[in-house]
Amino acid sequence: MSLVESLKENIRKEIINALEVNKAEGKLQYSEVPNFVIEVPREKTHGDFAVNIAMLMSKEAKMNPRQIAQLIADKYRQAGTCVEKVEIAGPGFINFYLNSQWLYEVLPLVEEEDSNYGSSAAGKNIKVQVEFVSANPTGLLHMGNARGAALGDSLANLLAKAGYSVTKEFYINDTGNQIENFGKSLEARYFQELGLEFPFPEEGYHGKDIIDTVHRIIANEGKAYLDLEQDERRQKLVAIALDEKINAIRAGLRNFGVEYDVWFKETTLHDSGAINEVIEQLKEQDLIYEHEGALWFRSSRFGSEDKDEVVVRSNGTPTYFAADIAYHKNKFDRGFDWVINIWGADHHGHVDRMKGAVQAVGYNPDNLTVILMQLVRLFRGGDIVRMSKRTGQYITLMELVEEVGKDAARYFFVLRNPDSHLDFDLDLAKQESSENPVYYVQYAHARICSILSASGEELPIAHRSQLSLLKEKAELDLIRKIADLPDEIAQAAKALEPHRLARYAHDLASNFHTFYNNCRVLTDDQELKKARLGLVNATRITLRNVLTLLGVSAPERM
Repeated sequence: MSLVESLKENIRKEIINALEVNKAEGKLQYSEVPNFVIEVPREKTHGDFAVNIAMLMSKEAKMNPRQIAQLIADKYRQAGTCVEKVEIAGPGFINFYLNSQWLYEVLPLVEEEDSNYGSSAAGKNIKVQVEFVSANPTGLLHMGNARGAALGDSLANLLAKAGYSVTKEFYINDTGNQIENFGKSLEARYFQELGLEFPFPEEGYHGKDIIDTVHRIIANEGKAYLDLEQDERRQKLVAIALDEKINAIRAGLRNFGVEYDVWFKETTLHDSGAINEVIEQLKEQDLIYEHEGALWFRSSRFGSEDKDEVVVRSNGTPTYFAADIAYHKNKFDRGFDWVINIWGADHHGHVDRMKGAVQAVGYNPDNLTVILMQLVRLFRGGDIVRMSKRTGQYITLMELVEEVGKDAARYFFVLRNPDSHLDFDLDLAKQESSENPVYYVQYAHARICSILSASGEELPIAHRSQLSLLKEKAELDLIRKIADLPDEIAQAAKALEPHRLARYAHDLASNFHTFYNNCRVLTDDQELKKARLGLVNATRITLRNVLTLLGVSAPERM
């Protein structure tokens, strides 16, 4: 339990004790204590913690919330605790103001825990699968994939830090219509690049990367596939190209700092008979019916939508939805307690039917969470960048990383809630100024490393320094921000909001800059110097740990 959580727990116990005393004295009547919240107020003038219990009890107690709050405050035992003042505010909030003594316990703890600082057991080792990106292996990774990669990886890191058992998974769509069109496109380019007439399919993929792939095939195999039967030729071309594309996706994501635990191929669902098995299971439950030669899933029965959904076409081919049902059943069959998908906003209509399917195969649909991610717009010089100079189409992940770097790209992508549109300013991302949020945060870390290097002190520092000498407001504000990290991580994980960590990193850097500008670290007062160096080092550890969760480096020099 973190220091902040420990403080909250002590306040909770004392509030319950105050309620019981009031009840015993006949001043307050209630059947049970409601589940109340202890939170950090947005305004510092409202104290260190605020509690809403008086409003929650008002109806049953038949009393004004402020009266209940006053009764609690009157019986609250402050002696021997860090609470130095209790105030009633607004409609009945109880605000708690703490003294600074507890803050001096923070810095030695940070140095002791080091890279583990910020961790919590809030997740209780619940098994979570985070599936993200899962791009079709028929082209290059684009901006939507890049945002999904930064978001999914940061979220998985955050959940793991908060005590969940996390698996990162990539779903490879290596069958279906897009693969058929991929094969047709490869075949056409193969003939064309050998100087032969061949019509390009209307539904084909026009990217230059297809031509590049065919060039490599010709370099290795020459005209070997010309005389093969069409189906065999396409199968061989697809097999080579898919292997190349998947390896390129792996390499591109690895370059972006993303490593997966599992790469799951859709073909395994077909080859294992899992799709047929799930359709038979649904038939037995009268959730599949035939209409116009096709098989339909009764998705409307689960209140997800008005219309049912085709799972097997009239030609006997399973749809993507059929594979999705089998895949999600497979996820839960593997023992995951919580399944998280990150999809593009254009998949909005698929969410409810997927939850209905999860329920149909025997699992709780509430254990499936789908995060919908809005579009990204790139700007350069104030204008929208629509086309890639290299591909003539969309800007690729590789091009973005080449232009602004992995750190800026990842940080910018998690700055905003995924359900909000993101305007990515390429010029700002390259700027070396406080206007650039990632530079601002990384510069704080580099400045800290410079101070520690110049001090000549060996680490750790805080455990042997006179921390009670830290009394300036800027010092105490910085320590308090550091103390908030474990709770911030636990809350951000619960809400699935990695963008909160980007905001936290910026606030911590801001607190540090304020401290640095107001408090001389390398002072002639040796005891004060050691205390401040202990604070500086704890800030370094905290900032580094947050940046690591976001997949952003913490440089020692800028």
